[in-house]
Amino acid sequence: MADTFNYRIDHHGSLVRPAELATVGVEQAVKDAVGFQRKLRSTVVTDGDFPREDFRSAVFDGVSGFRRTDEVGPDGLARWVAESLPKANGPLLADWAERLAELTIIAPKASLPSPAYLAATTFQAGLGVSSACELGEALAEIIQAEIELLVSKGVRLIQLNNPLLLGQLGTDPTNPGALSFEDALAVDASAVRLDERPEGVRIGVAPGWVAPTAVDWSRTEQLYGTITADRWILPFDQGTPAELALVRALPENRDFCLGVVDATVPELEDIDTVMERIDGVGEFKDLEDGAVSPSRGFADVASRPLLTVEDQRKKLVLVETIARYCWGNEF
Repeated sequence: MADTFNYRIDHHGSLVRPAELATVGVEQAVKDAVGFQRKLRSTVVTDGDFPREDFRSAVFDGVSGFRRTDEVGPDGLARWVAESLPKANGPLLADWAERLAELTIIAPKASLPSPAYLAATTFQAGLGVSSACELGEALAEIIQAEIELLVSKGVRLIQLNNPLLLGQLGTDPTNPGALSFEDALAVDASAVRLDERPEGVRIGVAPGWVAPTAVDWSRTEQLYGTITADRWILPFDQGTPAELALVRALPENRDFCLGVVDATVPELEDIDTVMERIDGVGEFKDLEDGAVSPSRGFADVASRPLLTVEDQRKKLVLVETIARYCWGNEF
């Protein structure tokens, strides 16, 4: 697609919070994070999720109808439940995106939890919402409206995160939560639809951080055929046949962003090994439609960074180096 080159060096959005965050303040920390990303020559800039507790908080902080419980889910995240249909209290990320746009000429990127993911993990029967599907549809309206607002504020790359979807593509699918696979696809599909968009806008979906052991081809085609996102952010750091299959199944008119370095371990990948894997993709995909990134966010939960600040920097430098091996110095 024509403008992929603008976003060759990508990352999921969350960065390790600086130790001095409490003293310097969020505004200054975000400003410093923008400078950090520019020095690394990233082609996207985010606020690092510094103003938020975790990758879901943009919604939980800005939408009524949810209650935090004392429980912790199997993913280690605090459990929230929906007690009524959600209503947005104002912009979710657009105000922060506008501030980012004032700090750099690089178009800011925004990451949001997908409505299907939130519905699947927060619905609880008997609390005031009739079904997970109804909850998902209400959330999809809120997310779609926020996407339109973000675009109007100058955001050109928007990523929806649904960590549950890849598990549903396995030949032995995992539990989808309170929302069926088909309903999850329908909900997320409605959130990414835009009637009009400026040139260069990309809406991406990250369907999970780890590929299943084996991929069910028909379910994978159903995923890509139902959710018409421009860009798919896929794990590609383990070199498994399933990772390659996820890219192979993509329709020709979709961009792909390959998570080529593992954001969970400090050891750096061997560049020749990574390039071999990317060359394998080039045998059946046009690499002009591609980009590279870490495999996931570095701190999707503020209190649980996956790496140190220095190890994170090294991983991002490696992503930039890989991008230049693939596409030269022209982005």
